[in-house]
Formats: sequence, structure tokens, C-alpha cells
Amino acid sequence: MFAQFSETLGALQLPLRVVVKGGPTLDLGPDPRVTLLINDLGLLQEMQNPTLDKLGAAYIDQRLDIQGNIMDVIAVADRLSKGLLGDNTEPAPERTEHDKQMDAEAISYHYDLSNDFYALWLDPQMVYSCGYFRNPEDSLATAQTQKLDHLCRKLRLKPGEHLLDVGCGWGGLARHAARYYDVQVHGITLSKAQLALAQARSEAAGLTDRVTLELRDYRDLAGRENYDKIVSVGMFEHVGHANLGAYFKILFEQVKPGGLVMNHGITAKYIDGRQVGRGAGKFIGRYVFPHGELPHLSMAIASMSEQGLEVLDVESLRLHYARTLEHWSGNLEHHLEQAGQLVSDKTLRIWRIYLAGCAYGFKRNWMNIHQILAVKPLADGTHHVPWTREDLYR
Repeated sequence: MFAQFSETLGALQLPLRVVVKGGPTLDLGPDPRVTLLINDLGLLQEMQNPTLDKLGAAYIDQRLDIQGNIMDVIAVADRLSKGLLGDNTEPAPERTEHDKQMDAEAISYHYDLSNDFYALWLDPQMVYSCGYFRNPEDSLATAQTQKLDHLCRKLRLKPGEHLLDVGCGWGGLARHAARYYDVQVHGITLSKAQLALAQARSEAAGLTDRVTLELRDYRDLAGRENYDKIVSVGMFEHVGHANLGAYFKILFEQVKPGGLVMNHGITAKYIDGRQVGRGAGKFIGRYVFPHGELPHLSMAIASMSEQGLEVLDVESLRLHYARTLEHWSGNLEHHLEQAGQLVSDKTLRIWRIYLAGCAYGFKRNWMNIHQILAVKPLADGTHHVPWTREDLYR
């Protein structure tokens, strides 16, 4: 088995050393930067078809261990997989309509993990979304503050306005908007752990008179035209393709005529929304984001338009997210010992692969992330949004 394994992989010339537990060692190229420690001999046969989800699952299940910089590990795994399988793509998956229980369970699985665990690698405000780097060398904290301000400026927030924050997370955007733009913020989330910390931080900041946060599904928002502006960051990835129309319909109904809606979310590379090839998308769906679905930008714009929202502006932040994820991954790697005390070994392995893998994927255009700004036109079709973007950068 090992001879067949050596013959198959040796031609790839990878900076990889393979060490079989109780057996031989094989270098697949000069100066190996990554070492795979094979704990399960059965894995040698499976590595003749090394999809990225199989490699990730083997690491999570401790059938193999890794040594080396985590970014090098991801790059070598991709080269190994591509070298044997080519750059194939997955078929378009079947879509299921999300119900409230499914979404609540999926959100809880991902976000109710441990606030202390997330705090190890996020910025001090615990903003769990793409930063905005005015300069590549900006710190993570600076980039996240800039992102919060970039969103508020795009929404043209004014004192006294009422802002709905759909999927408010740990409340960083709500606090920023209330503190620096003097608006009333209503934030909703399905994560109990996030809500508890967000409420505590709002209270500590003395913002409870301007920030109201609650556990609520977007489908349970009552009434119509309650908000001057609406923002949704990192939320519509959880909505599902089948629910996009209903989701944007609710945002359209909740915003006042002339009001702005900002949707900030990860988008698919392919128009039909199929996952990236060789199993990377499958890995995320299985271990990280159950029932997560990435719409293509064109699908998101079409759905918003069908519900009556006029798209005004679109900005890709793909390379910004690659840099953000590099910071997150680096922070986690720096705190592995502490992280291991907060979550299980399996969970820590999942997140090491996930953060580094996503940094790699965004950098190589496996997926994108877009801020889509839209307006609900007034009855006569007009709106009062500035004619240029000049006000954003003053």
C-alpha cells in the first residue's frame, strides 16, 4: 500500500513529508515545510482520491496530525488534491426551505460555541465579519472599526434615525452606530450567547437608551415601515436560496419609503451557487455552517430587485476578507493552548482548518463577499441618496 502511495504522490513534488505511524517516512519534495503524521494506515488508500473534505475530516478525526505553519498546510493540501483530482467543480446542490427551528439550531451550533473562544482571535469589539483595510498593514482592530464606520457612512445615518440590525452578533455595529451617529438601534439575533454578551457590553457602554437587542427571528418582525435604515452583516448566508425572496421582502416591508438597506454577505463564485470544488464547501457545510448557502451576487441583486429594492451600489471586499481571516487564523494559532481549554480537541481542529482554509479560499477567488446598498424608492420613484460617493470619503 505504501509503495502505491509513494508512486502516486511522489511525482507531485510537494514540500511535504509523510510519516506513517510505526512505519516509513517519505519526502515528496525538497525542503518539506509540512509534515503529515498518518495515524491510520487505511488513510493511505483513501489519499489516492484526496478531496479537501476527506483530508479535513481525517485531521478532525485524528486519523492524521499535522506539523508546520497552518497556512502552508492548507496550501499543500490544495496542491495535493488538485494534483491528483484536477480542478473539478461540484454539481449544483439541492435546496431546502429553511424553517425557524432549522435556522435557530444552525445558528446555535456555530455561534453559541464559547464567547471566550471567539474573544481569543477576534478584535476587541468582537466583530465577526470582514474588516475594511484602508491600508494592507492596518491592524485587525483598526480594520474592523473602519468597516463599522464604512457601513454607517454608506447608510448615511443621521441623529435620531431608527436602524434595524439583522443578525447583530456581539453588538459591535449597534454600539458604533449609536455612539458615533446618535441613532436608535434595534438588533436581533438567534444566538443566546451572543445576545448575553452584546447586552452586557451595551450596558457597560451606557448605550441602553439607544440600543435594544433581542432574540428574534427576522420572520417574526411585526408591523411595517418601522425603520429608517436596515443593515444585515453576515446574515443572508444562513437564509438559504429558497428563502431569499421572503427575506428581502421582509426587509423591504420594514424600511420606510426612501430608506436604505445594506446587505453585507459572502457570495458564491458560480452563478448557480454551487460549492467550490474538491470538497471544500462540503467540509464547511458539515463541520462549520450547517445549512449555510451562498447565493451568487446576481441572485442576491435579482432577489432584492424583485422585492422592490433598487440597488444603488455594490462593493467587493474579497481581498479584505482574506486579510481579515489571516489575522483571525494567526490569532487562533497564537492562542492554541488557551483555545484547547475552552473547546474540545475536535472543535479546535475544525476551526484551525476553517479559518486558514477560508483565508486561502478568499485570496484565490473561491468565493467573494459583497456589500450591496439598496433603497426603497419613494412613491414617485425618487430618493434622496447623494448623486455621487464623495460624501463617503470626506
